[in-house]
Amino acid sequence: MVRNISKLEDEIDALFTLPLAEFTGARNTLAARLKKEGRANDADRVKLLGKPSISAWTVNQLYWEHRDAFDELIATGKRLRPSQKSRLGAKAADMRDSLDARREALTNLSELATELLRDAGHSATPETLRRIVTTLEAISAHALLPNGPTPGRLTQDVDPPSFESLASLMSRPAADVDEPPPLRKSEMRGSSVRQKTATAGEVRRIEEFRQAKIAAAKASLQEAKKSVADARARVQTLESAQKKAYAKVKEVEKHKRQAESLLEKATAAYDDVTLRAENVDAEVREAEQAVDDAKQTVEEATKELESLLRSSPRS
Repeated sequence: MVRNISKLEDEIDALFTLPLAEFTGARNTLAARLKKEGRANDADRVKLLGKPSISAWTVNQLYWEHRDAFDELIATGKRLRPSQKSRLGAKAADMRDSLDARREALTNLSELATELLRDAGHSATPETLRRIVTTLEAISAHALLPNGPTPGRLTQDVDPPSFESLASLMSRPAADVDEPPPLRKSEMRGSSVRQKTATAGEVRRIEEFRQAKIAAAKASLQEAKKSVADARARVQTLESAQKKAYAKVKEVEKHKRQAESLLEKATAAYDDVTLRAENVDAEVREAEQAVDDAKQTVEEATKELESLLRSSPRS
C-alpha cells in the first residue's frame, strides 16, 4: 500500500510537468487506469485535479525545471523572518540585503518564466508575467507559514497570506532558537529598550512588505485600467463596424427587393409571351389543318369534274 501511495504521488507530480495541452488527457487516462485497477478512491482524487491556468502552469515548471532558482526565492522569503537573537540586534542593512536578494531571485525567475512560455509556444504577455510574479511572491511569503500551497502542483494563482498572519508570525520567536534565560533586574531596563527596538524593526519589515504589496496592487490596477481602455476602444471600433455592416445589409436587402420585383415582372412577361406563343402555335396548326382540308376538297372536286367530263356524250 505504501508503494502504491508513493507511486501515485509520483504519477500526479508527472502530470504537472507535462505541456499544458496534454494535462487533461493524461489526467483522464490515469484516472481511468486507477479505476480499472479497482482503486476508485485514487481515481476520484485524480479526476478532481484541475487543469492549471497558464500562469500557475509556468510557476509549476519553474519548480520542476529550475529548482535551484526556485529554492533561492523560498530561502530569501524565510530570511525575512529573523531569529529571536537576530531581532534583538537587527540592523536595517540586514533587512535591505534580504529584500534585495528576494527581488533578484524574482527577477531571475521572471526571466526564466519568459523563456519557458516562449519555448512552449505561449505568449509571455505583461499580464501573464505579472500573475506569475505575484504567485511567486505569495509562495515566498507562504514559506513562513505552515500548510502553504504545494509547489509544483498549482492549478490557480496563489494569493499572498493576510497581513494579520504575517504580523502574528513576525511577533513570535523562531522555532529553532532557544528561549533566552530570565533577565536579572539589573538587565530589565536595557532589555526593555532592546525589545522596543526589535518591535520597531518588525513593524518596519511588515510595513515594507505591505508597501510592496500596495505597489504591486497599484501596478495591477493601472494594468487593469489600460485593459479596460483598450477593451472600450475595441468595443467602439466593433460598434462602428457593426453599424457599417447593418447599413450594407439594408442596402443589399433593398437591391434584393428590387431584383425580386424585376424577376417577378420578368417572370410574368415570360409567362405571357409563352402563352401567346402557345396560342399562335395552336392557330398555326389549325390553319395548316384547314389548308390540308382545302387541298383534299380541291382534289376530290377535280376528280369528280374529270369523271363528269369523261362520261358526258360527245357532240
